Amino acid sequence: MRAYLDGQRVCGHRTHAGKSRAGLLIGAAVLLAECPSNMTTAQAQSALPPVTVEAPAQRPKPVRASDQASRHTQTAARQRNRNPAPAAPTLSERAAAEAAAQQAAKLGYRAMPSATTLRSGASPLNTSQAVNVVPEQVLKDQLPRNIDDALVNVSGITQTNTLAGSQDAVIRRGFGDNRDGSIMRNGMPLVQGRSLNPAVESVEVLKGPASLLYGIMDPGGIVNTISKRPELYQHCSITLLGSAFSATKTGADGLLDVTGPIGDQGLAYRFIGYGLSEDYWRNFGRHREMLVAPSLAWYGQDTTVQLNYEHREFIYPFDRGTAFNPVTKAPLAVPATRRLDEPFNNTWGTSDLMQASVEHRFNQDWKLYAGYSYNTETFSANQLRITNINFTTGAETRSNDGTGSSLSNVSHGTSYISGGFWLGNMRNDVVFGGDGQYRTIYRDVLIRQATPAFNVYNPVYGLIGPGTTASNPDSAQTDKLGQWSLFFQDTLHLTERFALVGGVRYMDYDQVAGRGKPFITNTNVSQDKVLPLGGAIFKLTDQISLYASYTESLKPNSTIAPIGVVIDSRVAPEEGVSYEAGVKFDLNKRISGTLALYDLDKKNVQTTKTNSAGVVELHTVGRAHSRGVELDVTGRLSDSWALIGSYGYTDARVTASEDVTLRGRKLQNVALNTASLYLVYDFGTALPGQLRLGGGARYVGDRPGDSTNTFFLPSYVVADIFATYETRYQNTPVIYQFNVKNLFDTVYYPSAVNNLNVAIGDARRVSLSATVKF
Repeated sequence: MRAYLDGQRVCGHRTHAGKSRAGLLIGAAVLLAECPSNMTTAQAQSALPPVTVEAPAQRPKPVRASDQASRHTQTAARQRNRNPAPAAPTLSERAAAEAAAQQAAKLGYRAMPSATTLRSGASPLNTSQAVNVVPEQVLKDQLPRNIDDALVNVSGITQTNTLAGSQDAVIRRGFGDNRDGSIMRNGMPLVQGRSLNPAVESVEVLKGPASLLYGIMDPGGIVNTISKRPELYQHCSITLLGSAFSATKTGADGLLDVTGPIGDQGLAYRFIGYGLSEDYWRNFGRHREMLVAPSLAWYGQDTTVQLNYEHREFIYPFDRGTAFNPVTKAPLAVPATRRLDEPFNNTWGTSDLMQASVEHRFNQDWKLYAGYSYNTETFSANQLRITNINFTTGAETRSNDGTGSSLSNVSHGTSYISGGFWLGNMRNDVVFGGDGQYRTIYRDVLIRQATPAFNVYNPVYGLIGPGTTASNPDSAQTDKLGQWSLFFQDTLHLTERFALVGGVRYMDYDQVAGRGKPFITNTNVSQDKVLPLGGAIFKLTDQISLYASYTESLKPNSTIAPIGVVIDSRVAPEEGVSYEAGVKFDLNKRISGTLALYDLDKKNVQTTKTNSAGVVELHTVGRAHSRGVELDVTGRLSDSWALIGSYGYTDARVTASEDVTLRGRKLQNVALNTASLYLVYDFGTALPGQLRLGGGARYVGDRPGDSTNTFFLPSYVVADIFATYETRYQNTPVIYQFNVKNLFDTVYYPSAVNNLNVAIGDARRVSLSATVKF
């Protein structure tokens, strides 16, 4: 459970930052010591009224008419001297004023996309693709625990194989997996298992094929997490939170977030520190996490420089959930809290993320952006795996597996220029540039070891320990991908209301994959590709626009598994083609949304077939098709009511395969219907403090639990509520927040790998937090 501070509200007076501000980044102790002392000084200074000293009044003398004009001039001059013009506001004062002005919009769930998602600062109304935003305030209110929790607010998204709860894995418009490279931070790819943490401000989803802007990608779209940035006015907060799944399953976490200027030349810092320790909601397990995230920024007149770093350490329960009976199609008849593995089933490791970016504005029309990102994660895991269950007797067969010395990293750089120019009476808004990346996923030691029998109806834990027997044929799992690209996109405004969009990307890529000690190469691909994009935009009004688009995506076919035929450059990559149309609106800058209809086809999907000699061959003749309707709305209904809601209809099926058992089947873990609605009521100034109440629910329809549709995960509805109350204690703002997730303690199954590995959603969780702002 995560708690977020309200970093945009102006909680104190302007402070003068000196050398002590640089020292704030050393540690939390110094930060806590600095904030109150500077606040006290600022308050004392601001309490002193201005003083004007004037000379003693003298007896008036008779004034001649000829001196009247001169006397008036002298009097006006003295008056100006006594009341000089106010000084221009400082950078810090301007930043504080802007933050205060934005606060009401944020409380109203105002969706403001980041420029990194569309590689430009264009309004969503002036683009031909759907972009959905989960705003900052929604994350603060709902306190999502991972990216899956945050994306319940977005249409057409479901969970897929999260590798026993250790990785982000979301399906968008029917497509996606836990290695598809679709999760970004500030528009640059991540490899770390979990992407959402207290350093993230908001989450955005660019729907449909996004290869023109992002290169190699599945056709469902990308998820872009946006970092909190340093700010030019001083404020900090401390949040402490306690939580409980039940009377005996409790936890606590703490968050420190401080930001402010360094000097008065536009330099700013931010430091975020976070720690979590809580019991797992099932019968054993513990979740621990630590995050340290310092960042620096320089805001010049025409140039902005951003530097941010995140270091994370974690341990998660490695929990593959429960099993479904293949005969009755029902879940295993044991309590939802009962695990089928052992207490040593855990994933533990560290991740580091470093990013730098520069944005320079040449003039009112043109700007340059350059960014670099390096992300690495190492982890090990004990993965006791269920291989068979006798649902009558409860006898369970398990393999004592594990992963040792896993290493993933991605290095990515991009640079592009965006701007506009006139061609006759038509304006062109263009973005062009290039990017390159190198990604490695490596699993050094794979453990495979047999274990004694186990009975799920009468479990006895602790009779075995973690596996130690390494399997050389399964070890050294390697997947290396390198690509570089050039891209160009132009929005040609034919009239004030009508525009055409066109773009192209040239991409060159190499991929090598395989496994084994000694190493066996199963994939060796080197190709290039040109990908087009086309679209049209018609603005009915300044607040409503219609759009249509044609987009493509590409992802090389690869496998680490030994197969009968090695994939080489002759094998075509997976290609996605999408047609989309819809309407976007942004009404009075209060409520915005998108209604989209799409038709998406993916070809060259891998399928396997056993030949006459008994060798399994890999072929790329498979095809899958997805079509649907999506509605997303967020914003303020009135001065008191805000909402975020969505509905998605996704019909995704296999349309071609050499495996006859797959033809016509629905795609695994894809729900035909999804919906969500969350409402918030703000009492404003009606009470002594500021009270906000909110809640809502999400619905996910039934989904196939495997690729051949032999069983289905049942539909579910999960409800959440929250309340926040902001008051003051001795002039210090304090916010209390109460959250209940899964209000009715619903047992639900968000995804499955197969009938023996079915994830179970978290039980009811109650939390109470207190945030003090300085």
